[in-house]
Amino acid sequence: MASRYYGERAPDLLGLMSPSEVSALFHVDAKTVARWSEQGKLHAIRTLGGHRRYMASEVLARLHGMPGR
Repeated sequence: MASRYYGERAPDLLGLMSPSEVSALFHVDAKTVARWSEQGKLHAIRTLGGHRRYMASEVLARLHGMPGR
């Protein structure tokens, strides 16, 4: 069954989301999500490989207009 968020996988409320997953929710480019992170609008966690990951709970709160962290 397809999720109302994106594709077949719904975000794990306690997990992390990739930039492409966040961009799909907001209907923006992944580079825009990275820019939001650099501007402090969305907190990013860096993996050991240097990739950005975002807390699903914070992303969904912002998506629904609630204050983030």
